[in-house]
Amino acid sequence: MGDRSEGGAGPAMSECDARNPDSARIARRNFLGGALSLGTLAATSPGNLLAAAGGTAAMRGKWSSGYGPLRAARDATTGMNLLSLPEGFSYRTFGWTGEPMADGTPTPERHDGMGVVRRRGDEVVLVRNHELTGATGAFGSATIQYDRIATGGTTTISFDTSNGRAGVAHASLAGTLKNCAGGVTPWGTWLSCEEYASSVSDMLEPYTQPHGFVFEVDPAGGPPRRLDDCGQFRHEAAVIDPASGDVYLTEDSSSRSGFYRMRPRVRSDLAQGGQLQMLGVVGRTDLRRGVPPGTKFKARWYDIAEPTRVHTPGIADGLGVLGQGLEAGAAVFTRLEGCFATNRAIYFTSTDGGDAASGQVWRYLPREEELHLVFESRSREQLNYPDNICFSPRGGLLLCEDGNREGGQYLLGLGTDNSLFPFARNQVVLDRPVHGHTGDFRATEWAGACFSPDGRWLFVNVYAPGFSVAITGPWRRGLI
Repeated sequence: MGDRSEGGAGPAMSECDARNPDSARIARRNFLGGALSLGTLAATSPGNLLAAAGGTAAMRGKWSSGYGPLRAARDATTGMNLLSLPEGFSYRTFGWTGEPMADGTPTPERHDGMGVVRRRGDEVVLVRNHELTGATGAFGSATIQYDRIATGGTTTISFDTSNGRAGVAHASLAGTLKNCAGGVTPWGTWLSCEEYASSVSDMLEPYTQPHGFVFEVDPAGGPPRRLDDCGQFRHEAAVIDPASGDVYLTEDSSSRSGFYRMRPRVRSDLAQGGQLQMLGVVGRTDLRRGVPPGTKFKARWYDIAEPTRVHTPGIADGLGVLGQGLEAGAAVFTRLEGCFATNRAIYFTSTDGGDAASGQVWRYLPREEELHLVFESRSREQLNYPDNICFSPRGGLLLCEDGNREGGQYLLGLGTDNSLFPFARNQVVLDRPVHGHTGDFRATEWAGACFSPDGRWLFVNVYAPGFSVAITGPWRRGLI
């Protein structure tokens, strides 16, 4: 990822909810809750949601109409046409790179993973990753710094859903490296993942701490909380299964990656540690290519004895955890990135997986202990490197592209009928300075997609020059 990484869902039961009464009940409960895990907002039954349907337009390599054609849309903040959206949708940008934060320092760049961690009335609180890898010094106060040399971390910013206005950001974690994706917890914190794994001794830069960890972030800030038993490797995303409390994690390694879970000793206190495991399936060890969409596997889990073995013995490769799992019989994927937990399933993407090497969407069912390939891109024209993902409370899945399209990357929706459709396109060309930025940023990836608890707003980041977007409009069930 980066440097290569909610239209009203009110209390009335819709036709979709009637087919999934458990979904409707749990979704309404979550919308009305306090501290929210966005991983529990879409609690749709996996038997209905995104069931692999080989005859749909999406599976034949075409797009469906979705919300209709995309049109140039004006940003309510800058007055510039930065995005293309369907008719009736509007947006405003906020939290730009360079904007002064609460302490007067500029907002860091490279906006990546993001989540809504808390709600206070009409106000939601977002935590954003900044995927920085420099060694020029940590931002923020010393109390939130892990490594005083490293430049990555997170910022927290509020957004008022009643008037569409953002607050002033503040630093919440600093001194980390290449903070990529992550996930929210049911108790109102953020899991921020480092996509850079190395020990102090083998680093080229003068970092003072080892890297390659998951950190639990209090949105208000506070001392860094490193979660060693979530492993030391090239992390991408981390989400919590609301039913079990297990943490599911993806690994973004260029050719070989694992899918993991950490079973905590204490459900709501991840710092107490637990058992890290890597996923395997019956009958196959390589899931990178040659798997037809709709295929189901029986899952197995293999314990990782040394979760902080960062390297293969004798080789500084960052694959020490992966190697333990593969040696035990676990399965290999390629470039696992986005991950999202519903009440029944864990969804994750392989950015360049599949026979066309342009993306897969996988689903793991914890109760059934099954792994399903629910979607595979037939070409880079259809779906170009899916990265971050999130569910809408209306049942669909949103995919953030991090590919190489000419003319602008897409946000794509995967509807409940498995139809794939374009929802937004990056058209950011700054011909006049905005917070000091000019240039053509259409090739920049989307990241950090998440919905507000009331279902009216979609929040998402444009990685460079770095800003957040709040989108609202005439949402429809079955799409996103």
